[in-house]
Amino acid sequence: MAAGVKLEVVAEALALLVRPTETGQSLQQATKQAVLLEALQVNLSSLEEKLQHVPAWKELRTLRETAAEGREWLESSADITWRFTSEALILLLCLRQCMVQLAASFQPTKPNLRTAEAAPALPPDTLSVSQQKTIQSALQFVVTLGICPYLLAGVGVPLRQKSEFGAVVEDAVSCDFSHDAMRRLFTSCTVLLDISQHPSLGSFLLTRHLGDIMAGLCQLGFCLSRAKGEGRPGEMLTEGERAQCRQALHSLLDRVYQPLVIRELLILQGGSKQGLQPHTGELSQHLAHTPAWLRRLCGQLLSQRLMKPNGVQAVLRGILEGAGAGAAGGHDAEAAAAAADWKRCSAIGRILACCPQQSLSLDSYYQLVCPQILDLLHIMDKVTARQFQQVASSTVLAMAREQPALASKYLLSPMLEPLLRCLDMPGKAEEDPQPGSVVVEESEITCCIEDIQKVYVVGNELLPVLQESLKTVLGALFHLYCFTRQNVSYLRSPCQEILLWSLEKMEQASALATVKELAGLERTLPALSPFCQFSAGSGGGTVIVVKETISDEDEALYQKVCVDQWRLECLADLLCQSQKTGLAGDFFICCLKDLTACAVDMHPHPDPISCDNLQQLQQAHKQSEQEKKLLILQLVAVLCEKVSDSVFTDLLQVVEFVGSTLKRALASLRQNERSSVDAQTLSMAMGLVAAILGGAVQLKSEDFAVMKQLMPLLEQISCLYLEPVIQELACNLRITIATHGAFQAGTQSHSKQEMDNGAAEMQTTSQHRSEPPGSEEKLLGDNKRTINLNNSVAEKSIPRENPAPSSGTKGNLSAQEMSSIYTPEELQEIFTSAYDPAAPVRTAALRTIVGLIEQRDIQILRLQEKVLKILLENLEHEDSFVYLSAIQGAALLSDLYPQQILPVLLEQYGNVEKCPESRMKTGEVLMRVSRALGDMVFHYRDPLIHAFLRGTRDHDSTLRASSLANLGEVCQRLQFTLGSMVHEVVSCLTAVVKMDCEAEVRRAGVHVVVLLFRGLSEKTTEVLRDVLKDLYRLLKYVVQCQQDETAVLHAQLALQELDEIIRRFLFPEQKLEKKIIVLP
Repeated sequence: MAAGVKLEVVAEALALLVRPTETGQSLQQATKQAVLLEALQVNLSSLEEKLQHVPAWKELRTLRETAAEGREWLESSADITWRFTSEALILLLCLRQCMVQLAASFQPTKPNLRTAEAAPALPPDTLSVSQQKTIQSALQFVVTLGICPYLLAGVGVPLRQKSEFGAVVEDAVSCDFSHDAMRRLFTSCTVLLDISQHPSLGSFLLTRHLGDIMAGLCQLGFCLSRAKGEGRPGEMLTEGERAQCRQALHSLLDRVYQPLVIRELLILQGGSKQGLQPHTGELSQHLAHTPAWLRRLCGQLLSQRLMKPNGVQAVLRGILEGAGAGAAGGHDAEAAAAAADWKRCSAIGRILACCPQQSLSLDSYYQLVCPQILDLLHIMDKVTARQFQQVASSTVLAMAREQPALASKYLLSPMLEPLLRCLDMPGKAEEDPQPGSVVVEESEITCCIEDIQKVYVVGNELLPVLQESLKTVLGALFHLYCFTRQNVSYLRSPCQEILLWSLEKMEQASALATVKELAGLERTLPALSPFCQFSAGSGGGTVIVVKETISDEDEALYQKVCVDQWRLECLADLLCQSQKTGLAGDFFICCLKDLTACAVDMHPHPDPISCDNLQQLQQAHKQSEQEKKLLILQLVAVLCEKVSDSVFTDLLQVVEFVGSTLKRALASLRQNERSSVDAQTLSMAMGLVAAILGGAVQLKSEDFAVMKQLMPLLEQISCLYLEPVIQELACNLRITIATHGAFQAGTQSHSKQEMDNGAAEMQTTSQHRSEPPGSEEKLLGDNKRTINLNNSVAEKSIPRENPAPSSGTKGNLSAQEMSSIYTPEELQEIFTSAYDPAAPVRTAALRTIVGLIEQRDIQILRLQEKVLKILLENLEHEDSFVYLSAIQGAALLSDLYPQQILPVLLEQYGNVEKCPESRMKTGEVLMRVSRALGDMVFHYRDPLIHAFLRGTRDHDSTLRASSLANLGEVCQRLQFTLGSMVHEVVSCLTAVVKMDCEAEVRRAGVHVVVLLFRGLSEKTTEVLRDVLKDLYRLLKYVVQCQQDETAVLHAQLALQELDEIIRRFLFPEQKLEKKIIVLP
């Protein structure tokens, strides 16, 4: 218990020394300094009296005398402030000695294993809250009275800047004893350092007064002798004592929390001579006058802290923690403000990029600091990461700007190493890894992609060294992007951002070459190793594994084709995202030019070489050339399908596109090879030029200068092309370009030329499915001018005064409702054009016939059999514009003459010799006719239902499914008139759902039931009354027995519809109605 009492006595003595005391003088009768000095004297007297007369303090008196032996600074002094400081220091030493003895004698009791474990006993040297406050007050008095008054001007923060009490203390310290100033400062610093060796006392001291102790040690150990008249001399310390202070300073800096050390060194260093003021208030006046020796010393100490392990992070935390970036409890508002201060982060980055003088070499500094900078990118704390990552990005950019070689070696290469590891690069050591083994882990790829995004994209500065380093791994990045497009991965968006950013920042020529690399047209950059492939990671990312060898050549070829196709589709989607740069249009034009070159060299030349090796070499070369040609064709097809109509961003791209198209047409003409695709392409290109010249685009004089490059091509076409219409159009366009639009082409064309030109222009709006060169019209958008034969029809037609006749009067058309538009010769020419091999011409003719049927042209109606034959034959065409126009015409004609034409259509539908596609098109005609007939469809109920029932037994599964869909729609139209046919329909549906071998057909059968319930709605219980139980059992059978999930889903939907219908039937909605009943 004696040891415990001794600790309490020491704490009581300290409390007595630092307690506030009431003096006999009032503030009006004395100054604040006098009041402070009197209070210090009273406390000292009270302490000495208790030490002499209180028996309980006898052990403290003995311990104090032991601690005071050999300490000359404890001798009596006339300066009351120093006497107070000395007494506080000796009591703190006694407290330290007491706490050490108590901790050494403490032996905790062993826990009782039979009972529940209780909290461990506190060590006897544990301080209470009041004792901690007393010790903190004593330490503050010691620092305030024993260190701060003796610091030189500009060293540390002045007392006046700290608090009002500090100003009072500064005036109270006597200046008559200035010859002892350095000795007193030395005594205070050394004793406090001795006290700080105890963990508890050291935490109290260093967390609050580290800056003052560091300022004192710097002055004692590093301040040189000064000239006369510059303040207090420093010659009273020996060189050994100065060395002791320097060693104590370095030891103190090494054992304290490094960010705190950095912050205090920055405060000591102060502002520059040029007056760069810090952001924090009144300290600016002090920091601007820091002595030069102290600024140099703090700079050296800061550089030493920086080059230590984790020094970069310590420096950043020391600078940014005050703004809420570190773990020292910053607020959210301060963190947001600090994250927005990008100028501060950029300045720190520039500082880190500069090599300090203490470093042995620039290379060694980069080798030490760069790994720490990369670690800043991986900090997980959100508040800290925002600023640290911005500093890291700014530092990487600054280093890449100033030392590109070293930045590439120590920053960029380690950052990109996971992707470089899987590249097929020359000189790379060949290994024989096991298939399926992991080459790059998921975490490595994730960190790599995120680092690239933070440094390259967020930094947003494409320096040459950054461009070259990123271009090396761009192929692997694109393969990774393609892989993430196939799966759900969080790496998809970062990869897309990196690729788009790199393409946007490159020059146009370099970006175009890079896109060719990604497409596989050129092979200059390192590609992904053929032994590596991407695989899905367990955490939603990606890993790189060794590819397993495929022994089957067909399977390997199939996988290669699928991968290439998917890569091109991903590239097209990527180009669609960067259309503002015009890169998509330039790349499309480049592919068209390559396509023209392929068209010129389509026939292989005979091989005169007889040597086997040379033949094999040439055969391999030819194979690679053929692969490139196929790739170009595939690229053009994908681009035509993927990119939108705004792919061309300026007139120059449009002119280059037209020029490439005309060159390809000329190449085919020179080889005496003509096809419908070439004719369509040529017509489309010339129609586009005519649209531009006709006013679709506002042309300027410089635009005509750009279009003059088309004049030689148009002249060659006018000479080589055999058709006179094309020759005349090319000549007129060339003259229009040469005269800058003064001569408008096509003003003297006769009717045949108008029709032919209209057909040529018509194909510019068609997006039919054909070979890639013929599908380019999809990309032209609003720059096209459509000349449709229907326009001429509308101009010549007589407006109809009466609406279309009702269903009951069809076929009885009056002469007033019919008018003749074309002469028989013109009509024959239209019929001939309906068999033209060019799809646009044929489509234009069919649209004309459809327009005439709608106008009830008397000539067309008289030739209904011939017209029907033309329409049915055009149903066989593969182009969607052709057969859709034929379907529309046949439906309109059948609506006018159902009794004559419906039997023909039903015969066509039931003809098993026809292909299934043709029969399904006929079925579409029948469905359009049934919709147009409305309630009159009842007259054709039996033949329609029987035709579709027979279709459900066809050998082709697609036709069976189509017949079921048609059957369901007809039953919806018939409703109550379905009658006894409902039993046949339900029997057919039951047989199909239970017995058909194709899942598609079974799904269609169940879907028919869904359509019936939805179409009949409230009428279901009446129309399907006799078969409703059979349908319910059929649906339950599907749900319980079928394995096909889609069919089960359709059945559940049907049951849900049936449930709602029955509920509404059993529980009708209650309506409040007023009824008036007249009583008899």
